[in-house]
Amino acid sequence: MLLLFLMFFGIIVNAQNSLNEYLIEAAENNPGLKSHFNEYLSALEKIPQADALPDPQITFGYLIQPAETRVGPQQARISVMQMFPWFGTLGAKKDVETEMAKSKYEIFEEAKSRLFYDVKSTYYNLYFTDKATVITRENINILNTFRKLALIKVESGLASAVDVLRVEMEIADLENQLAMLRDMFFSLQISLNNLLNVEEQRKVSLPEVLSAVDIEPGSEAILDSIRTGNHQVLQLEFIEASFLSREKAASKSGKPGFSIGVDYMITGESTSPMADPAESGQDAIVFPMVGITIPLYRQKYKAMVKEAVYLQEATLNKKADKINVLETAYAKTDKDYRDADRRIPLYKFQSERAAKAIKILETEYATAGKNFEEILRMERQLLKYRLELENARADKNAAVAFINYLMGK
Repeated sequence: MLLLFLMFFGIIVNAQNSLNEYLIEAAENNPGLKSHFNEYLSALEKIPQADALPDPQITFGYLIQPAETRVGPQQARISVMQMFPWFGTLGAKKDVETEMAKSKYEIFEEAKSRLFYDVKSTYYNLYFTDKATVITRENINILNTFRKLALIKVESGLASAVDVLRVEMEIADLENQLAMLRDMFFSLQISLNNLLNVEEQRKVSLPEVLSAVDIEPGSEAILDSIRTGNHQVLQLEFIEASFLSREKAASKSGKPGFSIGVDYMITGESTSPMADPAESGQDAIVFPMVGITIPLYRQKYKAMVKEAVYLQEATLNKKADKINVLETAYAKTDKDYRDADRRIPLYKFQSERAAKAIKILETEYATAGKNFEEILRMERQLLKYRLELENARADKNAAVAFINYLMGK
């Protein structure tokens, strides 16, 4: 018993490790996720752009007709000018891009969480399809045994040939269902491998029995996590913060700007006999040159501030709406989780009872040749219960995976 327990536990641990490995592969290889991460890196590069001063302006002027001065003719002029916005303007613009970069990162995290849920959901569907294939194949083998038994009974005159036809009809239906399950498994395998961005035909490692994943249903803590940890909500919070900084930047843009510069005058040798030879040809530096930008057209800056305020309000409304949508999705998923959790013990019990009933009916048919139709009906019930049990296990784990996605885990 200990050996069997250790083997069973090892199968579950290995299966969980396989799923974790698939999640790591998806995070490393999925091209869609890489695209979102590169968009985040691109947003980071906007921060130093917003924080930078305007490029200095250098002008050069050549005097076609030099102006004569006491030290010589002025031949050319070089000016260097640097503009400075109002205090705090660059910092506010930097904050705008910083918050937008954070929102891009949350988009990346949201894409990763969604990818992980898609991998888990597809993995659980693969598990169910694989178990359904095994169970259906086993059922076909059992019906083939019944068919042989029915033939013996017909030959001995204890049963009608209709019993054989009924079994053959059941087998044909199950073989068609088996073919459909194989096609479904092949399709799901391609879907999972595409999520991992690996070879489409690569074999997927699946557990013998899907380990149960539990979560506290109806917990207020889960709702709190959804409101504060969901990446779509966090993204909207960072966008709201960026619009707040944008409002500050717009307000500061309506303040005066300053400029400081230097003039450098190139002077030629003087030809005047009155000129001092020691000063002749000396270049002249005029410092400083100060300018101011006066924002006269106030309507533009007022409109920029109002625009940022309206965008903040719009983002707040989007956030409230998103939380409502997420809470609704959680309520539905919580119901699905509870339903799947109830179905697991129910179908275990029903499967056990149906198997016992079939054994009793088999004995009666083997001895008296009666109740063959009831055997087939009960066999269909057993097939249904076994499939529903595996479906409930997959549904429960998928519900937990979706709740974790809603919480941003």
